[in-house]
Amino acid sequence: MSGYRDTFRASIEDPERFWADAATAIDWYRTPTQVLDSSNPPFYRWYPDGELNTCHNALDRHVEAGHGERTALIYDSPVTGTQRSFSYAELRGEVAQFAGVLVSLGVVKGDRVVIYLPMVPEAAVAMLACARIGAVHSVVFGGFAAKELAVRIDDAAPKVIVSASCGIEGKRVIEYKPLLDRAIELATHKPDRCVILQRPQVEAALGERDVDWAAAAEVATPADCVPVAATDPLYILYTSGTTGKPKGVVRDNGGHAVALRWSMHNIYDVGPGEVMFTASDVGWVVGHSYIVYAPLLTGATTVLYEGKPVGTPDAGQFWRVIAEHGVKAMFTAPTAFRAIKKEDPKGSFLNDYDLSRFVYLFLAGERLDPETLRWAQDLLKVPVIDHWWQTETGWPIAANLMGLEPMSVKPGSPTVPVPGWDVRVLTPSGEPTEPDVDGAIVIKLPLPPGSLPTLWNDDERFVASYLSAFDGYYLTGDGGHIDADGYTFVMGRTDDVINVAGHRLSTGSMEEVLAGHPDVAECAVIGVADQMKGQVPRGFVVLKAGAEPDEGELRAELIAMVRDQVGAVASFKDVAVVPALPKTRSGKILRKTMRGIADGAEEPVPSTIDDPGVLDTLRPILRR
Repeated sequence: MSGYRDTFRASIEDPERFWADAATAIDWYRTPTQVLDSSNPPFYRWYPDGELNTCHNALDRHVEAGHGERTALIYDSPVTGTQRSFSYAELRGEVAQFAGVLVSLGVVKGDRVVIYLPMVPEAAVAMLACARIGAVHSVVFGGFAAKELAVRIDDAAPKVIVSASCGIEGKRVIEYKPLLDRAIELATHKPDRCVILQRPQVEAALGERDVDWAAAAEVATPADCVPVAATDPLYILYTSGTTGKPKGVVRDNGGHAVALRWSMHNIYDVGPGEVMFTASDVGWVVGHSYIVYAPLLTGATTVLYEGKPVGTPDAGQFWRVIAEHGVKAMFTAPTAFRAIKKEDPKGSFLNDYDLSRFVYLFLAGERLDPETLRWAQDLLKVPVIDHWWQTETGWPIAANLMGLEPMSVKPGSPTVPVPGWDVRVLTPSGEPTEPDVDGAIVIKLPLPPGSLPTLWNDDERFVASYLSAFDGYYLTGDGGHIDADGYTFVMGRTDDVINVAGHRLSTGSMEEVLAGHPDVAECAVIGVADQMKGQVPRGFVVLKAGAEPDEGELRAELIAMVRDQVGAVASFKDVAVVPALPKTRSGKILRKTMRGIADGAEEPVPSTIDDPGVLDTLRPILRR
């Protein structure tokens, strides 16, 4: 581990020198003379006097260096039966043209643009076009319901929203325009304009506020890159908090570009001209970082895939994509591999494809269970790399660094802290734990470049959510331990945000929906272990006195309400009517205890419980 150890030590002992060196891989309009501004802790800022443009670094500089014909992006859509490739020169042309559309609609540096698009090339084009003119994009996953979109519109206050006539989920066509119109109706803030991409599957009716993407692009004047401060925001990405209001994670331009460029070589071992296939969605941080920005900052080729791991049309689609496009490294969530394993347990589809150019499989987004790890290793005969990070961090905290120094795999561990991340494990009183002893996983400040500098318009909540539990540390919200070899083990969330197939979702938002039903007095939603999705939500409702609904009808109504207001991505399909919920004497529902019983653990009855009999009644329902 000497190469890793030396690099890690350098990043922790002299972070300014380390990140000054890393910044030389990026083009600057004004090279930063100061690497880290520590004058206002805990608000640290990287490259405070630097100026750059992220889109220039992702596209223009490769074209200007003579690599314009290199493939930048491959769009592969089994759900529509189409494929398209864009060279760096072609993608720059598309992005400059759409940036011109945004400029014609009055978007200037610092304005926000909400992007509500399916997995089509135009999603990447819209993101890069915002970066080109210094606008701040906020991508909202196409599967979110109108209410969730409305909350984000109100928080980001976009001048323009970019959307499409429809998305395709498996075999279902989902019209986006009615969802968008409803969200704008619900939102207090109203955008000036909505740009709508018309897809062949559905033509959306356009209103007075709406602009047709193709028609606007045809007459737009291409826009040039606008220099921005390294500390200016590139994007806002909302992540569920434990309360109803989503947290707008801010990503700056300078630190983000430097960190992602560094990660591509050192973690993923992907360089210029090599192909990376990240099977995620641009609505999530993985899509931002490793479908759009990191591969293009590197001069690599990125695959944007509109489909599922199974069912579009079969469990061999990932292997087809890898074979057809010469993929070197793939990145997806363990859930995807559990789905493939369920559908094709022997991996027989693999026999149809040549994966000789495939070198690495990276998995993240939830805990990688040892059984799935072993299955993937045995099937693919390549390194299967678990790694761990968060929306807030923007890039991996712990990984097996394939480009720096590959290490032996320990099932259940994402290996070691990545250089730049000073990971510690603390007891509740803030003392370091011994090796192999679980505690709260924290990161010593300052966080490295690429991590969130704050939350959108909410410095107070940034401090309260992440920095107040342990002075001088960022609280990851995950618990676990570090073993005697320095390997990190992440055992799960310490809050009530659950992880469904790699998507972090707030149980609180689901409880809000259930509580809105006229027959429901109180409720609880917990995340229980699920072999396929990692966790799935289970709901428990107590009825109001005198309410006597048909239980089957009530369950169907509640499931439909959550689907409508939170979205199908929540995978909420199980709700039980119970006589009472177990609580502490102070009235707090014992969700952790319920979750433990549902997962099959012998949970001790907490000393603070108000009525142990309630838990006894609930136990058989939790265990079913």
